[in-house]
Amino acid sequence: MAEPVAGVGRFKANYAVERKIEPFYKGGKVQLDQTGQHLFCICGTKVNILDVASGAVLRSLEQEDQEDITAFDLSPDNEVLVTASRALLLAQWAWREGNITRLWKAIHTAPVATMAFDPTSTLLATGGCDGAVRVWDIVRHYGTHHFRGSPGVVHLVAFHPDPARLLLFSSAADATIRAWSLQDQSCLAVMTAHYSAVTSLTFSADGHTMLSSGRDKICVIWDVRSHQATRTVPVFESVEAAVLLPEEPAPGLGVKSKGLHFLTAGDQGVCVQARVGSRGWGRSVHWSASSPRPLTGLLRVWEAASGQCVCIQRRLPGPGQELTHCALAHRAGLLLAVTADHNLLLYEAHSLRLQKQFAGYSEEVLDVRFLGPEDSHIVVASNSPSLKVFELQTMACQILHSHTDIVLALDVFRKGWLFASCAKDQSICIWRMNKAGKVACVAQGSGHTHSVGTICCSRLKETFLVTGSQDCTVKVWPVPEALLSKGAAPEGSLVLLQAQATQRCHDKDINSVAVAPNDKLLATGSQDRTAKLWALPQCQLLGVFSGHRRGLWCVQFSPTDQVLATASADGTVKLWALQDFSCLKTFEGHDASVLKVAFVSRGTQLLSSGSDGLVKLWTIKNNECVKTLDAHEDKVWGLHCSRLDDRALTGAGDSCVILWKDVTEVEQAEEQAKREEEVVKQQELDNLLHEKRYLRALGLAISLDRPHTVLTVIQAIRRDPEACEKLGATVLRLRRDQKEALLRFCVTWNTNSRHCHDAQAVLGVLLRHEAPEELLAYPGVQTSLEALLPYTERHFQRLSRTLQAATFLDFLWHNMKLPALPAAPSVAPSAL
Repeated sequence: MAEPVAGVGRFKANYAVERKIEPFYKGGKVQLDQTGQHLFCICGTKVNILDVASGAVLRSLEQEDQEDITAFDLSPDNEVLVTASRALLLAQWAWREGNITRLWKAIHTAPVATMAFDPTSTLLATGGCDGAVRVWDIVRHYGTHHFRGSPGVVHLVAFHPDPARLLLFSSAADATIRAWSLQDQSCLAVMTAHYSAVTSLTFSADGHTMLSSGRDKICVIWDVRSHQATRTVPVFESVEAAVLLPEEPAPGLGVKSKGLHFLTAGDQGVCVQARVGSRGWGRSVHWSASSPRPLTGLLRVWEAASGQCVCIQRRLPGPGQELTHCALAHRAGLLLAVTADHNLLLYEAHSLRLQKQFAGYSEEVLDVRFLGPEDSHIVVASNSPSLKVFELQTMACQILHSHTDIVLALDVFRKGWLFASCAKDQSICIWRMNKAGKVACVAQGSGHTHSVGTICCSRLKETFLVTGSQDCTVKVWPVPEALLSKGAAPEGSLVLLQAQATQRCHDKDINSVAVAPNDKLLATGSQDRTAKLWALPQCQLLGVFSGHRRGLWCVQFSPTDQVLATASADGTVKLWALQDFSCLKTFEGHDASVLKVAFVSRGTQLLSSGSDGLVKLWTIKNNECVKTLDAHEDKVWGLHCSRLDDRALTGAGDSCVILWKDVTEVEQAEEQAKREEEVVKQQELDNLLHEKRYLRALGLAISLDRPHTVLTVIQAIRRDPEACEKLGATVLRLRRDQKEALLRFCVTWNTNSRHCHDAQAVLGVLLRHEAPEELLAYPGVQTSLEALLPYTERHFQRLSRTLQAATFLDFLWHNMKLPALPAAPSVAPSAL
């Protein structure tokens, strides 16, 4: 293995989260405000508010009980939002500020299943799982009505649009519609026509007509005054929502007269065409009685008087495209539709032309890739047959449909305009993104007999792609010239892909294939615990890499060296030499299966992701794990690096896609600037001490957050002949936050007998001059006092013992009496 060339590129040290695409809608109610600028939707314990223009989540509202939200409603004046949780609490929100203005018990004995405001935004009706309907005065804050009599769950409530009528309608599990009079506090009528659950109630502009839809495949038009059904329209599908359209001509919807028309959203439809005229996204159709044809996820427009379907909005077939909700924002001219895959679609109401798409929930993200020559887009494959393409700058979303089963893997060609996908439906697709950022499927192929689990595109030119399948074979697919020429195939027509070579490569599932940078070699990794090297294009076996203890999840060629990296379920990443198929290095650090591996820093480092939810950065030369990135909560299936090698993309089983940015140079620059700043401050501190400007010196030392430096300043102050006065004056002139920091530092100094005198001197100043109330207001003062007390007692005990010993010595000194020395005998002069 060649050693990394010095100066080729700096080693990376860290990545930071630049952007995170999280689920914001997991099913339930969705509502547009009257202006069409904000979208409200339930996501577990929160109600998320989206900005329709940007697709960004502006605010997440969560009740204090942190229980799942079961129902919510926005008032017609867009001012008040009320949510209900499983804890049987109702919360009234000032949603623009994100504040709860009122919280009260729902009084229902079971969770609230639905709620609705009246046209004046003053009354709120709630329907519970206990079969009760309650009405609340939002302004005066009290309950006004309690209606009983509905069997089972009340899943639908709606006020009459005329507030003077004081009428409330509800529907429960018995498939009937009950009309309640708020004035008489009684049930006026029980309206029976449906044989299955009623899914929606909507009223005409004059309030004389009501439309109900149900899962019994009919829509019923009611006379509100007589409470009688005037017409039953068979729609031949389970309808989840129906909307009455304004009584005005709309040629784009096939509405040519001013009669009553309504739009339905359901799971599938049966439609027969007699006379067809293209209407943009819609198509004018008149109903006849011959050969029905099933369609999936339809929006259809009906004429109430004749019961004819006059417009159909076609959707591509595929699981998860069934519509579960539909709502019309009259003032904004927008129609909102929600699919079973938790995708939110916004249409122009007058033409059914798709305006925006939002992917609310991606379930388990299986693969991710950068798109575009400048990595301006990303494509996400989740536990779904559809793909999601996001523009990184605006987060605009496109939802792509072509596969009929879960998409398992993705790869992108060199230039970034073409990318490929493979799925459980045993097929592969090639997609093209145009310069406007719109993506369309341009080619499709099939040939495998089991799920196609991995795909890889050619590296030098856009000439071929390779797929690996659970049928243990690898196929090489040449890219047709028609896709590469400027005179490409007409829009809407698909080029058929044909396999050029097929090779049985392993005895078990093939989990990964990789094409070498020169397009001459192919590597395969399998559940049989081996990786193999093949010569392209005829797939001739060159060698086998054996050494992993469990199956392989990923194989990847180095961009610079003749080295292959493999990631395995045994928790290791291995590097292999292509010359002799020997193992060069083994990287151990993941606690579970390693699912993906990628070379970065021009082949000198590795990024690996595992089923432990971690992403690890490795330096190849010394086998060191430089950084562990922990932002996912489940298996990280997808990992891809940008062309400039400055960003990485990960997708995991927690339904999150994270864009990582290389912050190595930024952190190094910050660290260098920090060191330079500290040098400057240290020099300034020395100058201030020399000039005996103790106040500024102490403030500067505290700002450096270095207890030893602050101690040096305190000691310099105490060495001054007028230490006591200067220390007190300096400490008392500090700001409160500086005093708090000084108190924390005293705790550290007080643990050392050499510095305890300085700590006690500062404490003495604070205790003598600061009021007890002010000291107790310091954050963390209790912890500081608990740490100060035992060491202070120990220091005082040591001082007491020293004082006692000194006093005893003084006592001995004063009481010590030396005996008189004997006088020397005198010598007579004569003796001398």
